[in-house]
Amino acid sequence: MTVHDMKHAASDSARLEAVGGRLSRVDGPAKITGAAHYAFEQQLEGLAHAVVVGATIAAGKVSGIDTRAAETAPGVLTVLTPDTIMKLNGASDWFGNPSPRPTYCPLAREVTYSGQHVAAVVAETFEQAVAAAALVKVSYDEIPAIVDLSDGKAGDGIPIEAMTKEWGDAQAAFAEAPVRVCAAYNTPREFQAAMEPHGLIARWEGEELTIWEPSQWLDGMARTYAEWFGVPFENVRLVSPYIGGGFGSKALALAHSAVAAAAAKMLKRPVKLVLNRPQNFTSYGGRAATRQTVAIGADKDGRIQSIVHRGINETAVDGMWVEPLGSVTSIMYATPNFSSKQNVVRVNTVVPGAKRAPGENPSAFGIESAIDELAHELGMDPLEMRLINYAEQDPHAKKAWSTRQLREAFAAGAEAFGWAKRSREPRSMRDGHQLIGWGVAAGTYPVRRAHGEAVVKILADGSVVVESSSIDMGQGTYTILAQTAAETLGVPVSQVSVKLGDSHFARAGVTGGSRLAGVMTGAVYKAAGQALDELVGLALSDPRSPFQKLQANTLQVRDGRIASPRGEGPELSIAELMSALGRDRIEAKGDTLPANTTPQERYANYTTIAKSIPHTEGEWSRHSWCAHFVEVRVDEDFGTVRVSRVVSALDSGRLYNPKLAESQWKGGIIMGIGQALLEEGIVDRRHGRIVNGNLADYMLPTNADIPDIQTISVGIPDPHSSALGGKGVGELAIVGIAPAIANAVFHATGKRVRDLPITLEKLI
Repeated sequence: MTVHDMKHAASDSARLEAVGGRLSRVDGPAKITGAAHYAFEQQLEGLAHAVVVGATIAAGKVSGIDTRAAETAPGVLTVLTPDTIMKLNGASDWFGNPSPRPTYCPLAREVTYSGQHVAAVVAETFEQAVAAAALVKVSYDEIPAIVDLSDGKAGDGIPIEAMTKEWGDAQAAFAEAPVRVCAAYNTPREFQAAMEPHGLIARWEGEELTIWEPSQWLDGMARTYAEWFGVPFENVRLVSPYIGGGFGSKALALAHSAVAAAAAKMLKRPVKLVLNRPQNFTSYGGRAATRQTVAIGADKDGRIQSIVHRGINETAVDGMWVEPLGSVTSIMYATPNFSSKQNVVRVNTVVPGAKRAPGENPSAFGIESAIDELAHELGMDPLEMRLINYAEQDPHAKKAWSTRQLREAFAAGAEAFGWAKRSREPRSMRDGHQLIGWGVAAGTYPVRRAHGEAVVKILADGSVVVESSSIDMGQGTYTILAQTAAETLGVPVSQVSVKLGDSHFARAGVTGGSRLAGVMTGAVYKAAGQALDELVGLALSDPRSPFQKLQANTLQVRDGRIASPRGEGPELSIAELMSALGRDRIEAKGDTLPANTTPQERYANYTTIAKSIPHTEGEWSRHSWCAHFVEVRVDEDFGTVRVSRVVSALDSGRLYNPKLAESQWKGGIIMGIGQALLEEGIVDRRHGRIVNGNLADYMLPTNADIPDIQTISVGIPDPHSSALGGKGVGELAIVGIAPAIANAVFHATGKRVRDLPITLEKLI
C-alpha cells in the first residue's frame, strides 16, 4: 500500500466514523457472539422464580382464592394474593401527578379485563412455579363486560376537550362545497409483540433495590419503584444494558414489576418474573382500537375547503389512554375551515399504551385514505391532489415549519418509483391473473424534544468512556454516541466505549417519541467538548506538558494524537500526554438543560415527561416528514394481497448514521405492512378474552412478506430541532404506510377497504 493509499484509507475511515458516517453497529459483535447479556439473564445466588396468575373473566370481583394445593406443591416459597402481598404506596403518573389512591395493590380484587393479575406463586425453580400456579383456584362474581368499541353497552364515550381543534366554520363550508367525500376508517387493537418478553429480576439489599429489567426509561421507572416502596430515589438502581424490542411498551414499571419487587422484599432473596407469551398480550396495552370519520369538502379544482374529523378510541375501565387521532389530520393539508373532536370509550381491556407512532399512525390512515378518495372523486392524480393542497405553514399552530422537505420527498419518491407511468383508472394495470395497484400516502411525526446528560471520560491509556442512563433497544444508541464522542474528541471510534442502561449513570429521560438521538447526541457533544477543552487547556498550561512552552492558543487532536495546528512542536498520543500530566482521567458531565435549572426541575426532567418541550415551542413547528409509494399485487381469483414494492422518501433532518436510519425506516415500513395486511387483536365476545394472544396466531410479517424496500433521505440539517440538526427517525416511517397500501389496493381492485387489516374476505 502506497502512502497515498494509506492516507486515502485513513480519510475513508474518518468519514465512516464521524457523525453522518455509515458505521456498522458497535454493539453488533456482542449480540452476534452472545456476549451481550440482556436484563434478566443475570445469574444471582439464591434466585427464586415467580409466575403470575391471570383472571379468566373480563369484569367482576374475585370472590375467593384457594391456594392450599399450590402452597404445598414442591419448591413453593409463597403464594401471593391481594390479601397476602405487602402493601405498596400509590405512585405518581408519568407527568408527575400524585396517585389518586394512597395505596397500590398489583394483584386485583376488582377485575376489569381478562388476564389481569390476581395471584402469584414464587418457587425455587421456574418449572415448580408454573406447576403450582396451575393449582391456584380462583372464583369470581362475574358481571357483563364491554368487550370492544362495537359493544352496544359501550356508548358514545367521554369527550376529550384537549383534542378539539377548530378554525373557520368547517360544518358550513363542508355543506357548501361542490365536491364532498365522507367515510369512516377503523383500526383494530394491535400489540407490540416484541421478541423479548417483559420481565425482571428484583434484589433487595437492606433498603436498596436493584432491578434488572428491559426498560425504555430507567430514571422514570426507578422513580416509580422508589415511590411504591417508600425509599429514596437514589436507593433504586435500574439496569437494562440491551432490549429485545420495546416499541413503546417498556417505558413504565407495571403490575408484574411490583409483584416481583414485593416478593423479593418479603422473601429477602432475589426474585425473577418473566411473563409468558399470552401474558405479554394482556399485562400491558398495545395500540388502542380506533374509529374515525373524515369528511372533506373541496372545490372542483381539488382545493380543500373544509375538513371535519370525528374520532374515538378505546380505553380501559380503570385507566385513561388518548390516542390523538387528529394529530396528522390537522397539519398535513391547508384548509381554511377545520374541525376535529375526539371521544374515548371505556371497555374491559388493559389500559392501552404507546405503540410506534401513537396517534399519528391511525390519524394518517384516516386522512390519507380520505384524500385518495377525494382525488378519485375528482378524477385527479392522488399525488397532484396532495401537492395542490400543500401546507406552506402549520395550519393549526399558524407557525412556519422548521424544515419541511415533503415536496422534495414527493418528487424524489415519485421519480424513483416511476409514478408517472401509473394508469389512473382502478383495475387498469395487471400482470396475468394479478391486479397491480399503485398507491401513495404521506406521513409525519413531531420532533419531540427534552433534555439529557452524559459523562465523558478520557482515561490514562487514551481511551474514552461515555456513560448515560439512556438505552439502546435496537435503534443504534451505542453507535451514534460513540461516533459523536469520537468526532468531537478527535479519536478513533475503536477507542470509545459507550456504557448505557444503568440508572446510576448520568441521567436521561424516556426513550420514546423518536427523541433520544437528538437529545443524547447533544449531551455527549457538550460533555466531550468540555473534556476536550480541559485536555487542551492542561496541555497548554501545565508545566509538565511538552506543549507548555509553545505559547500556542490552541492545539488539535486527530486520530488520538495531539499537536499544534501549525505543525510546530511535539506530537503526542493522548496516552502520552496524560502520562506527562500525571493524570489518570479527565471527566466532564454535559447536559442540555438551561443553566439556571434547579435540582427539583432536573429530577422532574428525567423522571417525568412534564418538562418535555412542545414541538411548536417558540416560532417554529418541528416535524419529520415522509412520502410512501407502494405497489401491490392482488390475485384476481383468490383476493390475496401482497406488497411487491415500496419506495419511501423521508425527511428526518441530518442523519447521524444513515445506515442505522435506513434500518429504522425499513423497520417502520415493515410494521406498517403488518398493520395493513395482518395484525388484529381478536376478542372473544363471550368472555372478553384475546384469543390470538401468541406469536402463532397474532399475524406478523415475516421475511417472505417483505418486498424490496427503497428509502431515500431528502432531509437537510434542522438547527431548530436539535443541536446537531437531526429530526425524529424511528417512528416516522410507519406513519402513512397502511393508507398507501389501502390506496394501492383500491387502485388495483376498485374496492375501498376502510377497516384494517385488509384481508381477502373484505375484497369480495
